[in-house]
Amino acid sequence: MPNRVLGGIFLTIAASIWGGMFVAVKLVVDIIPPIPLVWFRYLVAFVVLSMVVIYEGVNLKIDKKDILLLISIGIIGHTISIVTQEYGTMYSSAQMGSVVTSATPAFMLIFAVWLLKEKITLRKILSVILATVGVIMIAGVDNMDFDKQLGVLFSTIAALTWALMSVMLKLIPSKYPPLLINFYAVITGIVCLAPLNIPTLDLLPWDEILNPVAIGSVVYLGAVSTAGAFLLWNKGLLLMEAGASGLFFFFQPIVGTFLGWLILDEQITLNFWIGSILIFIGVFLVTVRNE
Repeated sequence: MPNRVLGGIFLTIAASIWGGMFVAVKLVVDIIPPIPLVWFRYLVAFVVLSMVVIYEGVNLKIDKKDILLLISIGIIGHTISIVTQEYGTMYSSAQMGSVVTSATPAFMLIFAVWLLKEKITLRKILSVILATVGVIMIAGVDNMDFDKQLGVLFSTIAALTWALMSVMLKLIPSKYPPLLINFYAVITGIVCLAPLNIPTLDLLPWDEILNPVAIGSVVYLGAVSTAGAFLLWNKGLLLMEAGASGLFFFFQPIVGTFLGWLILDEQITLNFWIGSILIFIGVFLVTVRNE
């Protein structure tokens, strides 16, 4: 199977998992605030990734010159981006959070030109336009109150920082496997958030947290969304150009909107289906060989 197609499969699965992530966050964020929720999901992810590292015998040694880049990726993508993403979902909805953060590809295209000197082609521009119009169709017209405006702001910051992190991944030497990158990024997130969480652990409503829905949501966020999907996303990024691979992020709002309707009773309209078709076309344009 060509690397470009295989990368597309990895990116599609990862983005779809993240679509479900917004529903999981919405189910539990009223019980566990965003900052401790991110910390808990990373603790779960750390356990899962540690077992995988041990099982595969991964060499965790990194060169000193690469430490700063790995830490920066952990701070930008796995701390700032994820925390603001969950605040965005808390103040709005699973659908709105997944849709707004799917603006990431537009930012990735810009960062890829700036940091990686990738060229912008007509096909890439058309793909971004089609996918963006699709997202707008899915989002629809919403009379937003202050909370939703705040949610959009947080989600936009999440999209911007995630895009920067995704492009920065391309700067990491190929000798480092995605598992190692994800492992250190999760550790960075845990360390950064520990001072904000450890002093307040006894203030959390543990009687509400220790219920099947809350526990299941945290496990999904940590084991599936953080450990599993991040690995797939990183592998996909290594097999495709950063500017093109970012378009697969548009699978996130499709899944997030659908599951929001299915599980949370969030409204879904004909625009959802029209937008989804446009998104699939945009993704197809960068999947086929063109340059």
